Amino acid sequence: MKRFVKWCVEFHSWWNIRQSRKSLLFAVIVTLSVVATVILSFPLNAQINLPRSLRWATPTPASELRGVWLTNIDSDVLFERDRLKESLQRLDQLNFNTIYPAVWNWGYTLYPSKVAAKVIGRSLDPTPGLKGRDILKEIVDVGHQKGLTVIPWFEFGFMAPVDSLLAKNRPQWLTSRSDGTRIVKDGRDNRVWLNPFHPEVQQFIQDLIIEIVRNYNIDGIQFDDHFGLPSELGYDAYTVALYKKEHRGQAPSKDSQDPEWVSWRANKITEFMKRVFKTIKATKKNCLVSVAPNPQRFSYDFSLADWQKWERLGIIEDLVLQIYRDDLNVFVSELEYPEVKAAKSHIPVSVGILSGLKNRSVPMQQIQTQVQKVRDRNFAGVSFFFYESLWNMSKEKPQERQIGFQKIFPTPTAYPNLLTGWKPFS
Repeated sequence: MKRFVKWCVEFHSWWNIRQSRKSLLFAVIVTLSVVATVILSFPLNAQINLPRSLRWATPTPASELRGVWLTNIDSDVLFERDRLKESLQRLDQLNFNTIYPAVWNWGYTLYPSKVAAKVIGRSLDPTPGLKGRDILKEIVDVGHQKGLTVIPWFEFGFMAPVDSLLAKNRPQWLTSRSDGTRIVKDGRDNRVWLNPFHPEVQQFIQDLIIEIVRNYNIDGIQFDDHFGLPSELGYDAYTVALYKKEHRGQAPSKDSQDPEWVSWRANKITEFMKRVFKTIKATKKNCLVSVAPNPQRFSYDFSLADWQKWERLGIIEDLVLQIYRDDLNVFVSELEYPEVKAAKSHIPVSVGILSGLKNRSVPMQQIQTQVQKVRDRNFAGVSFFFYESLWNMSKEKPQERQIGFQKIFPTPTAYPNLLTGWKPFS
C-alpha cells in the first residue's frame, strides 16, 4: 500500500510538470505564430526595413558575392541623384553586397575625367542627368555607407560608337577587318574598335584606369571581353606591320580564326593586361582586379581575351563568369569545365546570371534555380546583369521580384575578398 501511495504521489507530480511544459510549449508556439503572421502581413517595404535579425532566417554562407551591374544602357538608375541613392539603399536592404557601376561607355567617361577631356574633348558623358555630377563619387560614398563593395566596370573596353567624338578625333586609333571595313554590329548599334595593340591606345585606356584607381576610394576595377577584340579585326596597317616585323615579313592569315594569328593577338592583349595589373597594384596595392568574361572558348576564339591564361598568371583576383543561358543543362555544363574548376581552386569565381533585358524577361523561378545550381557547386557567389532588370523589366510585379531576391539572399554575408584571406571552398 505504501508503494502504491508513493507511486500515486510521484505520478501526480510528473503529470503536473508535463502539463506545465506542454502549456509553456503551446504558449511559445502561439507567440511565434503571431510574430510570423504579423511580419508576413507587412508590405514588402516594411519587411525589408525590419531589423536584420527579424528578416528571413535561413542558413547563409560565411561569405558570398552578391553583385549587380549598374549601367547607363536601357537603364535610368544613374541619371538622378535621389534615384541612385534609393537604388543602392534597396540593394543593401535585399542583402546584396557588391556593385559594378559602369564608368566607361559610349565613348565617354561617366565621371569627370581630365584624361578624357584631353583626348576626347569632353570630360564627361553629355547626358543631361550626369551634368554637374560625379556619379562615381556618389556611388562610392553611398555604397560604402551601406557596406557595399564598389568595383567600377569598364563596360565598353576598346569599343566605341561609330559616331563618337573619340572615333572621329582619333581615326588612326581604329582597327579593321582584312577588307578594310571597321563597323561591327552590336545589336542594332554600329560600333568601331580601338586598336588594343597600338601604344597610344594602350596608354589612353591605362590612363583612364589609373585616374580612377588614384582618385576614388574604390575596392577594385573590372574588365570584361571588351578588353579584348573581335577576332575578325586586327588588320589595320599598324598591327599588320607589327606582325610582319615579328614574323620575318610574313603577313597575317586572311583567316581571322587561324590559330597562330589568334594566338599572337591574344598574347599581345595578355601582355597589355599584365602591364595594367602591375600599374594598378603600384598605384593602390589593395585594389582588386576583376574580370567578367564569357566562357573561355568564346572569350578566346571570338574576343581574343584569354582569361584562362590571365588567371594562371595571377593577374586576375576576382572572376565573374558570364553564363547567360536559359537552358538549365547548358547553364550547368558551363560550370563544369576544367578551366573553371582550376580557377575556383585559386581565386574567388562567381557566376554572372541574366536577370533580364529590355525585351527579354527572365522569370524569378529560373533565376532562383540557377543560383541554387551555382551554390551547389561551391562558387564564390553570383552577380546579376543588370540592375534595371532585377524588378523593373519583368513580366512579374516588382514586389514579387523583390520578395524573390529576398528569399535568395535572406540574411547579410561578407564579400569573398581574396586580399582578406579568402580560401577556396572545400
